Amino acid sequence: MKLIHIADTHLGLAAFSRLDPESGMNLREKQIYDNFLAAIDVIIREKPDVLVHAGDLFDTVKPKTRAYTTVLEALERLHAAGIPLVIIAGNHSMTKTRYTTSPFEVLTYHPSQITAAYKFRYEKVEHGDTVFHLIPNMLRPEDYRTAFDQVEFSRDHTNVLVTHGLATAIKDKRLASVMEHELDGTILSADFDYIALGHYHNQSQITDNAWYSGSTEYLTYGEIRDEKGGLLVDPGRHEVVPLELPKTAMADCGTIACQGVHPGDITEEIIARVTKKNLPQFAMAQVTLDCLSREHGKGIDTKDLAGIREQLLDLKIRVKSDGEDTPVPLQQDLKMIDYLQEFEGFVGKHQLSAKQKEFALLRGKEVLQTVMDEHRGTGE
Repeated sequence: MKLIHIADTHLGLAAFSRLDPESGMNLREKQIYDNFLAAIDVIIREKPDVLVHAGDLFDTVKPKTRAYTTVLEALERLHAAGIPLVIIAGNHSMTKTRYTTSPFEVLTYHPSQITAAYKFRYEKVEHGDTVFHLIPNMLRPEDYRTAFDQVEFSRDHTNVLVTHGLATAIKDKRLASVMEHELDGTILSADFDYIALGHYHNQSQITDNAWYSGSTEYLTYGEIRDEKGGLLVDPGRHEVVPLELPKTAMADCGTIACQGVHPGDITEEIIARVTKKNLPQFAMAQVTLDCLSREHGKGIDTKDLAGIREQLLDLKIRVKSDGEDTPVPLQQDLKMIDYLQEFEGFVGKHQLSAKQKEFALLRGKEVLQTVMDEHRGTGE
Protein backbone atom coordinates (compact mmCIF):
# COMPACT_ATOMS: atom_id res chain seq x y z
CA MET A 1 0.00 0.00 0.00
CA LYS A 2 1.27 3.42 -0.97
CA LEU A 3 -0.64 6.33 0.50
CA ILE A 4 -0.20 10.09 0.63
CA HIS A 5 -1.11 11.87 3.85
CA ILE A 6 -2.11 15.55 3.84
CA ALA A 7 -4.17 17.73 6.20
CA ASP A 8 -5.16 21.28 7.14
CA THR A 9 -5.69 22.71 3.66
CA HIS A 10 -8.12 25.32 5.08
CA LEU A 11 -9.80 26.09 1.77
CA GLY A 12 -11.65 29.39 1.97
CA LEU A 13 -9.20 31.14 4.26
CA ALA A 14 -8.71 34.78 3.25
CA ALA A 15 -6.08 37.19 4.56
CA PHE A 16 -4.72 40.66 3.82
CA SER A 17 -6.51 43.26 1.74
CA ARG A 18 -5.03 42.52 -1.68
CA LEU A 19 -7.44 41.41 -4.40
CA ASP A 20 -6.85 39.39 -7.53
CA PRO A 21 -7.38 41.87 -10.40
CA GLU A 22 -9.03 39.32 -12.70
CA SER A 23 -11.49 37.63 -10.35
CA GLY A 24 -11.86 40.32 -7.68
CA MET A 25 -11.30 37.57 -5.11
CA ASN A 26 -9.09 37.97 -2.06
CA LEU A 27 -5.67 37.10 -3.46
CA ARG A 28 -4.56 34.96 -0.52
CA GLU A 29 -7.76 32.95 -0.78
CA LYS A 30 -7.20 32.41 -4.50
CA GLN A 31 -3.59 31.36 -3.92
CA ILE A 32 -4.74 28.65 -1.53
CA TYR A 33 -7.29 27.31 -4.03
CA ASP A 34 -4.80 27.31 -6.90
CA ASN A 35 -2.03 25.71 -4.84
CA PHE A 36 -4.42 23.01 -3.60
CA LEU A 37 -5.32 21.97 -7.14
CA ALA A 38 -1.65 22.07 -8.14
CA ALA A 39 -0.91 19.85 -5.12
CA ILE A 40 -3.58 17.39 -6.29
CA ASP A 41 -1.76 17.18 -9.64
CA VAL A 42 1.53 16.43 -7.85
CA ILE A 43 -0.21 13.75 -5.78
CA ILE A 44 -1.72 12.14 -8.90
CA ARG A 45 1.74 11.96 -10.51
CA GLU A 46 2.95 10.02 -7.46
CA LYS A 47 0.22 7.40 -8.15
CA PRO A 48 -0.73 6.55 -4.56
CA ASP A 49 -3.23 3.80 -3.85
CA VAL A 50 -5.11 6.15 -1.49
CA LEU A 51 -5.05 9.86 -0.63
CA VAL A 52 -5.64 10.47 3.09
CA HIS A 53 -6.77 13.89 4.33
CA ALA A 54 -6.60 14.15 8.15
CA GLY A 55 -8.99 17.05 8.67
CA ASP A 56 -9.65 20.76 8.13
CA LEU A 57 -10.29 20.50 4.42
CA PHE A 58 -12.27 23.74 4.72
CA ASP A 59 -11.48 26.74 6.89
CA THR A 60 -15.05 27.01 8.13
CA VAL A 61 -18.08 24.80 8.64
CA LYS A 62 -19.95 26.90 6.05
CA PRO A 63 -17.57 26.90 3.08
CA LYS A 64 -17.69 29.47 0.32
CA THR A 65 -18.94 28.40 -3.11
CA ARG A 66 -15.42 28.60 -4.54
CA ALA A 67 -14.14 26.32 -1.77
CA TYR A 68 -16.75 23.73 -2.74
CA THR A 69 -16.07 23.96 -6.48
CA THR A 70 -12.33 23.66 -5.85
CA VAL A 71 -12.85 20.42 -3.93
CA LEU A 72 -15.23 19.10 -6.59
CA GLU A 73 -12.59 19.82 -9.24
CA ALA A 74 -10.02 17.94 -7.12
CA LEU A 75 -12.42 14.98 -6.82
CA GLU A 76 -12.86 14.96 -10.60
CA ARG A 77 -9.09 14.71 -11.08
CA LEU A 78 -8.70 12.00 -8.45
CA HIS A 79 -11.64 10.08 -9.92
CA ALA A 80 -10.10 10.20 -13.40
CA ALA A 81 -6.82 8.91 -11.95
CA GLY A 82 -8.56 6.14 -10.00
CA ILE A 83 -7.31 7.36 -6.62
CA PRO A 84 -9.69 6.94 -3.64
CA LEU A 85 -9.95 9.71 -1.03
CA VAL A 86 -10.24 8.96 2.67
CA ILE A 87 -11.03 12.09 4.69
CA ILE A 88 -12.18 13.09 8.17
CA ALA A 89 -13.65 16.31 9.54
CA GLY A 90 -11.35 18.52 11.60
CA ASN A 91 -12.34 21.14 14.15
CA HIS A 92 -12.62 23.95 11.57
CA SER A 93 -15.06 22.10 9.31
CA MET A 94 -16.86 20.04 11.95
CA THR A 95 -20.39 21.08 12.89
CA LYS A 96 -20.79 22.01 16.55
CA THR A 97 -23.98 19.98 17.04
CA ARG A 98 -25.25 16.65 15.73
CA TYR A 99 -28.17 18.40 14.04
CA THR A 100 -26.30 20.79 11.75
CA THR A 101 -25.70 19.83 8.13
CA SER A 102 -22.05 19.03 7.48
CA PRO A 103 -20.28 20.42 4.40
CA PHE A 104 -19.11 16.85 3.70
CA GLU A 105 -22.65 15.70 2.93
CA VAL A 106 -22.45 17.53 -0.39
CA LEU A 107 -19.18 15.85 -1.34
CA THR A 108 -20.42 12.32 -0.72
CA TYR A 109 -22.76 12.66 -3.73
CA HIS A 110 -19.74 12.80 -6.02
CA PRO A 111 -19.23 9.55 -7.98
CA SER A 112 -15.57 9.30 -6.99
CA GLN A 113 -14.32 6.83 -4.38
CA ILE A 114 -14.62 9.01 -1.30
CA THR A 115 -15.01 7.95 2.33
CA ALA A 116 -15.74 10.92 4.59
CA ALA A 117 -16.03 10.49 8.37
CA TYR A 118 -17.85 13.47 9.89
CA LYS A 119 -20.70 12.08 12.01
CA PHE A 120 -19.07 12.16 15.46
CA ARG A 121 -18.37 8.44 15.40
CA TYR A 122 -15.78 5.85 14.53
CA GLU A 123 -15.89 4.52 10.97
CA LYS A 124 -13.64 2.27 8.93
CA VAL A 125 -13.02 1.52 5.28
CA GLU A 126 -10.93 -1.10 3.53
CA HIS A 127 -8.74 -0.40 0.51
CA GLY A 128 -6.60 -3.23 -0.77
CA ASP A 129 -4.48 -4.68 2.02
CA THR A 130 -5.21 -1.77 4.41
CA VAL A 131 -8.01 -0.94 6.82
CA PHE A 132 -8.39 2.75 7.62
CA HIS A 133 -9.81 3.47 11.08
CA LEU A 134 -11.36 6.95 11.08
CA ILE A 135 -11.98 9.12 14.15
CA PRO A 136 -13.08 12.64 13.14
CA ASN A 137 -13.06 15.68 15.41
CA MET A 138 -15.45 15.03 18.27
CA LEU A 139 -17.84 17.18 20.32
CA ARG A 140 -16.18 16.24 23.63
CA PRO A 141 -12.69 15.01 24.51
CA GLU A 142 -14.06 11.83 26.06
CA ASP A 143 -15.74 10.91 22.76
CA TYR A 144 -12.33 10.04 21.32
CA ARG A 145 -11.98 7.27 23.90
CA THR A 146 -15.46 5.95 23.10
CA ALA A 147 -14.62 5.89 19.39
CA PHE A 148 -11.21 4.31 19.95
CA ASP A 149 -12.73 1.52 22.05
CA GLN A 150 -14.72 0.48 18.96
CA VAL A 151 -11.58 -0.11 16.88
CA GLU A 152 -11.12 -3.73 15.83
CA PHE A 153 -7.65 -4.38 14.46
CA SER A 154 -7.50 -6.57 11.39
CA ARG A 155 -4.91 -9.32 11.62
CA ASP A 156 -4.93 -9.83 7.86
CA HIS A 157 -4.50 -6.16 6.92
CA THR A 158 -2.32 -3.17 7.57
CA ASN A 159 -4.08 -0.90 10.08
CA VAL A 160 -4.01 2.87 9.67
CA LEU A 161 -5.61 5.35 12.10
CA VAL A 162 -6.72 8.74 10.79
CA THR A 163 -7.68 11.33 13.42
CA HIS A 164 -7.56 15.03 14.19
CA GLY A 165 -6.42 16.68 17.41
CA LEU A 166 -3.42 17.73 19.46
CA ALA A 167 -1.14 14.94 20.66
CA THR A 168 -0.25 15.21 24.34
CA ALA A 169 3.41 15.11 23.31
CA ILE A 170 3.02 18.64 21.93
CA LYS A 171 0.36 19.98 24.29
CA ASP A 172 2.62 22.97 25.04
CA LYS A 173 1.91 24.13 21.48
CA ARG A 174 -1.83 24.65 21.85
CA LEU A 175 -3.31 26.39 18.85
CA ALA A 176 -6.06 28.18 20.81
CA SER A 177 -8.78 26.77 18.56
CA VAL A 178 -12.37 26.03 19.45
CA MET A 179 -13.01 22.27 19.59
CA GLU A 180 -9.29 21.59 19.92
CA HIS A 181 -8.98 18.31 21.82
CA GLU A 182 -5.93 16.48 23.09
CA LEU A 183 -5.20 12.94 21.96
CA ASP A 184 -3.80 10.88 24.79
CA GLY A 185 -0.94 8.47 24.27
CA THR A 186 -3.08 5.35 24.45
CA ILE A 187 -5.10 6.41 21.41
CA LEU A 188 -1.86 6.87 19.49
CA SER A 189 -1.33 3.14 19.88
CA ALA A 190 1.73 1.29 18.63
CA ASP A 191 -0.66 -1.39 17.35
CA PHE A 192 -1.38 0.75 14.30
CA ASP A 193 1.01 0.44 11.40
CA TYR A 194 0.62 4.16 10.76
CA ILE A 195 -1.28 7.07 12.35
CA ALA A 196 -2.17 10.00 10.09
CA LEU A 197 -2.73 13.11 12.21
CA GLY A 198 -4.21 16.50 11.42
CA HIS A 199 -4.49 19.81 13.32
CA TYR A 200 -0.87 20.70 14.10
CA HIS A 201 0.47 22.71 11.17
CA ASN A 202 4.16 21.78 11.46
CA GLN A 203 5.12 18.52 9.77
CA SER A 204 6.25 16.39 12.71
CA GLN A 205 6.83 12.83 13.84
CA ILE A 206 5.16 12.27 17.22
CA THR A 207 5.89 8.58 17.83
CA ASP A 208 7.49 5.83 15.78
CA ASN A 209 4.25 5.38 13.83
CA ALA A 210 2.42 8.72 14.24
CA TRP A 211 2.94 11.78 12.04
CA TYR A 212 1.42 15.18 11.45
CA SER A 213 1.68 15.98 7.75
CA GLY A 214 1.46 19.68 8.63
CA SER A 215 -0.67 22.17 6.75
CA THR A 216 -0.07 22.55 3.04
CA GLU A 217 0.26 26.34 3.36
CA TYR A 218 1.67 28.97 5.72
CA LEU A 219 -1.56 30.13 7.34
CA THR A 220 -0.10 32.63 9.85
CA TYR A 221 3.28 34.25 10.41
CA GLY A 222 3.60 32.13 13.53
CA GLU A 223 4.21 29.19 11.17
CA ILE A 224 7.07 30.85 9.32
CA ARG A 225 9.61 28.19 10.39
CA ASP A 226 7.25 25.21 10.05
CA GLU A 227 7.71 22.37 7.58
CA LYS A 228 4.84 22.18 5.10
CA GLY A 229 3.65 19.68 2.53
CA GLY A 230 2.53 16.07 2.60
CA LEU A 231 3.88 12.64 3.48
CA LEU A 232 4.44 9.68 1.17
CA VAL A 233 3.78 6.60 3.30
CA ASP A 234 4.19 2.85 2.98
CA PRO A 235 2.52 1.74 6.25
CA GLY A 236 3.31 -1.93 5.74
CA ARG A 237 7.03 -1.18 5.57
CA HIS A 238 6.80 1.69 8.07
CA GLU A 239 8.38 4.07 5.58
CA VAL A 240 7.56 7.81 5.62
CA VAL A 241 9.05 10.34 3.21
CA PRO A 242 8.21 14.09 3.07
CA LEU A 243 6.48 15.18 -0.12
CA GLU A 244 6.92 18.77 -1.26
CA LEU A 245 3.69 20.36 -2.45
CA PRO A 246 2.97 23.76 -4.05
CA LYS A 247 2.54 26.61 -1.57
CA THR A 248 2.94 30.38 -1.37
CA ALA A 249 6.38 31.31 -0.06
CA MET A 250 6.85 32.97 3.33
CA ALA A 251 10.27 34.27 4.33
CA ASP A 252 11.82 35.65 7.50
CA CYS A 253 14.15 38.50 6.59
CA GLY A 254 15.70 38.58 10.05
CA THR A 255 16.21 41.34 12.61
CA ILE A 256 17.60 44.80 11.89
CA ALA A 257 19.40 46.59 14.73
CA CYS A 258 17.96 50.12 14.68
CA GLN A 259 19.73 51.82 17.59
CA GLY A 260 21.59 54.87 16.30
CA VAL A 261 20.59 54.16 12.70
CA HIS A 262 18.88 56.78 10.51
CA PRO A 263 15.28 55.87 9.51
CA GLY A 264 16.21 56.12 5.85
CA ASP A 265 18.98 53.58 6.31
CA ILE A 266 16.55 51.23 8.08
CA THR A 267 14.18 51.46 5.12
CA GLU A 268 17.02 50.71 2.70
CA GLU A 269 18.05 47.71 4.78
CA ILE A 270 14.49 46.33 4.73
CA ILE A 271 14.41 46.66 0.94
CA ALA A 272 17.84 45.04 0.63
CA ARG A 273 16.92 42.08 2.80
CA VAL A 274 13.66 41.39 1.01
CA THR A 275 15.36 41.74 -2.37
CA LYS A 276 18.15 39.36 -1.33
CA LYS A 277 15.57 36.64 -0.64
CA ASN A 278 14.67 36.67 -4.35
CA LEU A 279 11.09 35.78 -3.53
CA PRO A 280 8.50 34.91 -6.17
CA GLN A 281 5.78 37.45 -6.86
CA PHE A 282 3.10 37.74 -4.18
CA ALA A 283 5.06 35.90 -1.50
CA MET A 284 4.88 36.87 2.18
CA ALA A 285 7.81 38.33 4.11
CA GLN A 286 8.51 39.35 7.70
CA VAL A 287 11.19 41.62 9.15
CA THR A 288 11.86 42.59 12.77
CA LEU A 289 13.15 46.00 13.85
CA ASP A 290 15.11 45.89 17.11
CA CYS A 291 15.17 49.03 19.29
CA LEU A 292 13.19 51.31 17.01
CA SER A 293 12.97 54.19 19.50
CA ARG A 294 11.56 57.71 19.78
CA GLU A 295 14.77 58.98 18.27
CA HIS A 296 13.42 57.77 14.96
CA GLY A 297 10.50 60.20 15.16
CA LYS A 298 7.58 58.77 13.23
CA GLY A 299 9.71 55.80 12.29
CA ILE A 300 10.50 54.52 8.85
CA ASP A 301 8.85 56.03 5.80
CA THR A 302 6.47 53.37 4.59
CA LYS A 303 6.01 55.20 1.28
CA ASP A 304 9.57 54.23 0.39
CA LEU A 305 8.56 50.61 0.80
CA ALA A 306 5.74 50.86 -1.75
CA GLY A 307 7.83 49.34 -4.54
CA ILE A 308 8.81 46.26 -2.56
CA ARG A 309 5.30 45.87 -1.15
CA GLU A 310 3.88 45.89 -4.67
CA GLN A 311 5.81 42.71 -5.44
CA LEU A 312 4.69 40.95 -2.27
CA LEU A 313 1.36 39.70 -1.04
CA ASP A 314 2.28 41.09 2.38
CA LEU A 315 5.23 42.58 4.23
CA LYS A 316 4.94 42.27 7.99
CA ILE A 317 7.14 44.66 9.99
CA ARG A 318 7.52 43.88 13.68
CA VAL A 319 9.07 46.17 16.28
CA LYS A 320 11.04 44.87 19.24
CA SER A 321 11.63 47.55 21.85
CA ASP A 322 14.59 47.52 24.20
CA GLY A 323 13.94 44.95 26.93
CA GLU A 324 10.99 43.38 25.14
CA ASP A 325 11.01 39.67 24.39
CA THR A 326 8.02 39.57 22.06
CA PRO A 327 7.98 41.84 18.99
CA VAL A 328 4.69 43.50 18.08
CA PRO A 329 3.49 44.26 14.56
CA LEU A 330 4.15 47.78 13.32
CA GLN A 331 1.32 47.50 10.81
CA GLN A 332 -0.75 44.44 11.45
CA ASP A 333 -3.39 43.18 9.07
CA LEU A 334 -6.56 42.58 11.10
CA LYS A 335 -7.18 39.26 9.37
CA MET A 336 -3.88 37.90 10.71
CA ILE A 337 -4.63 38.60 14.38
CA ASP A 338 -5.18 35.43 16.38
CA TYR A 339 -8.25 36.67 18.26
CA LEU A 340 -8.67 33.41 20.16
CA GLN A 341 -5.14 33.61 21.51
CA GLU A 342 -5.60 37.28 22.35
CA PHE A 343 -8.77 36.43 24.27
CA GLU A 344 -7.03 33.64 26.17
CA GLY A 345 -4.32 36.09 27.22
CA PHE A 346 -6.96 38.63 28.26
CA VAL A 347 -8.73 36.09 30.48
CA GLY A 348 -5.44 34.98 31.98
CA LYS A 349 -4.75 38.49 33.30
CA HIS A 350 -7.87 38.53 35.48
CA GLN A 351 -8.32 37.12 38.96
CA LEU A 352 -10.64 34.19 38.28
CA SER A 353 -11.06 30.79 39.83
CA ALA A 354 -10.09 27.78 37.74
CA LYS A 355 -13.76 26.98 37.12
CA GLN A 356 -14.58 30.57 36.14
CA LYS A 357 -11.58 30.71 33.81
CA GLU A 358 -12.55 27.41 32.15
CA PHE A 359 -16.12 28.65 31.61
CA ALA A 360 -15.01 32.04 30.25
CA LEU A 361 -12.55 30.47 27.82
CA LEU A 362 -15.03 27.87 26.57
CA ARG A 363 -17.97 30.21 26.03
CA GLY A 364 -15.90 33.19 24.93
CA LYS A 365 -14.03 31.22 22.28
CA GLU A 366 -17.26 29.74 20.98
CA VAL A 367 -18.73 33.23 20.49
CA LEU A 368 -15.54 34.56 18.93
CA GLN A 369 -15.27 31.60 16.56
CA THR A 370 -18.88 32.07 15.46
CA VAL A 371 -18.29 35.76 14.69
CA MET A 372 -15.02 34.96 12.89
CA ASP A 373 -16.74 32.29 10.76
CA GLU A 374 -19.50 34.74 9.80
CA HIS A 375 -17.09 37.48 8.75
CA ARG A 376 -14.17 35.45 7.41
CA GLY A 377 -13.43 36.51 3.88
CA THR A 378 -15.24 39.84 4.03
CA GLY A 379 -13.47 43.15 3.77
CA GLU A 380 -14.66 44.30 7.20
